[in-house]
Amino acid sequence: MLDQEDLDRLQEAEGDPNKFVVSAPSDRHKLGATTVVCLILNRTIGSGIFILPATVLKGTDSIGITLIIWAFAGIVSIAALFVWLELSLSIPRYELDGNEVSVPRSGGEKNYLEYIYGNPKSLTTCIYGVLFIILGNLSGNAIGFGTYIMEAAALPNHDAAVRGLAIAALTTACLLHAVSRKGGIYLNNAFAFMKVTILLLIIVAGLAKLGGASLGSNSAVPTNNFDVHTSFSQPRKDVPSYATSLVYALYPYTGFMQPFYVLSEVKRPQGVFAKATITTMMSVVILYILFSVVSKTAIMDTGLNIASEFFQIIFGSAVAARVMSGIIALSIYGNIIVMTFTASRVKQEIAKEGILPCSRFFSSDTTTLFAKIWAEMHPPKTQQDEDLEKSPTAALLLHWVFSVLLIAWTSGQTTAVAYQILINLYTYVIMLLVSFFVSTGLLYLRWRNPQAWKEMSANFHPWGGPIAAILVSIVSAFLLVVAFIPPADDSPFAFAAQNFEWYIIPTVGLGGLLLGCAYFIIFRYIVPRVKGKQLVVERVPIIVSDDHGGWVQKHEIVKFLWGVTDDEEK
Repeated sequence: MLDQEDLDRLQEAEGDPNKFVVSAPSDRHKLGATTVVCLILNRTIGSGIFILPATVLKGTDSIGITLIIWAFAGIVSIAALFVWLELSLSIPRYELDGNEVSVPRSGGEKNYLEYIYGNPKSLTTCIYGVLFIILGNLSGNAIGFGTYIMEAAALPNHDAAVRGLAIAALTTACLLHAVSRKGGIYLNNAFAFMKVTILLLIIVAGLAKLGGASLGSNSAVPTNNFDVHTSFSQPRKDVPSYATSLVYALYPYTGFMQPFYVLSEVKRPQGVFAKATITTMMSVVILYILFSVVSKTAIMDTGLNIASEFFQIIFGSAVAARVMSGIIALSIYGNIIVMTFTASRVKQEIAKEGILPCSRFFSSDTTTLFAKIWAEMHPPKTQQDEDLEKSPTAALLLHWVFSVLLIAWTSGQTTAVAYQILINLYTYVIMLLVSFFVSTGLLYLRWRNPQAWKEMSANFHPWGGPIAAILVSIVSAFLLVVAFIPPADDSPFAFAAQNFEWYIIPTVGLGGLLLGCAYFIIFRYIVPRVKGKQLVVERVPIIVSDDHGGWVQKHEIVKFLWGVTDDEEK
């Protein structure tokens, strides 16, 4: 419940033209443990697990090493999850009744990076903001969606049609979340249950085939795939190919980040959140390894569409392959649904820092069309405005614009090449670069004052202490550096095979850091000098108890004001 002081603050903010209030969902609209689980499942199970096993296998030329890479990628991802949990349940921190308490906030790694690398002010926000606003979307997956829709329809794979379908998928996802928050959540959960069911059916069918069942096909199963004398024979020798294979294997696992992006909207984040995310990610790792086993049991010389080829070999029908392509397309659309929901919240949080043009517009929430219609049709006897579901419609627009721009940016490439470029960029920046700075920053917090951090992180102590952060930091640093080493000429990641140079991804990725620094200089120094004023940003949280011993942010008062510069004050 809000006390009188909080109510006075909210009333004062409503009358101040420089302030506005952004509210967390009411308890009945908050995300429960089931939805938290489904956010992860819907993001992790999609194009990555169905398409990328073939790419990883080509990068190693070894069934055995490929399985090891998938397992190791799962271990690294769980370690990264521990890092995110330790930070998300410890910061940001606020003074409350004379005590310093942690209050979980939406935004994910944005909050951790700002806390660790807070000086100079706004530098970290500008760098991360530029990177995430541009690359924090699934435009690559959208292209994959268009590709599989064409395959399911048995139509020629025209690039223009694929890109048109990709833009349509991104557009409908944004409109869905703008029109109905609840509808988007229900659809996300439905997709998650559907994907897990399909993946389990594939695994069971593969094991049955391995056990001798025909399943409508007389194709022989190459049981020597897991013979120790053949599964590790004649692997590739160049390190860059293995490193790139690991990067591809890590990509699907980035789904663990999704619930952290919307943590302010989660019910009891300091309660069941850690258990739900850890259990889900461990289940995902097991499912991925089992799928890798059965797919490589049935297929040795795989093409791009490993799941469709798998269905064709298992069931002996080209129609089965087309059906599987349709299922993959739906799975990818589920990826887009969940990422649109979560990433728009991060972009709203970035806008609240005042670093964007029209920051107030992109920071705002609007009551959804569905909520307005429902309220008109079923007028409640006692219903406050906060009970009507809201959505960051302006942030969804920002998300859509840059998603479409990335598709346009890669229009000079074939859709197959564009898919590879976009998912590699996402993984290099959002997974590797961010993970390196977050995990290394956590190690710094632990080293700077071990006892103080132990008390601050009382809500979650990961197994093995700093081991998870050390592993993530080392692996991320290794992959960031090795990306600048050219692969062997016969590597599937050389120019001859993928039609873009090996140095493109790391150069563009690290170039994003420089772009963020340039944006910071413009925002922090050039714009204030031109305006003759300095932007003052205040974010005041209204914090309440969650009735289970934790604290949550109920409202936030945000203030944007262009005031006099420091020089003028002097």
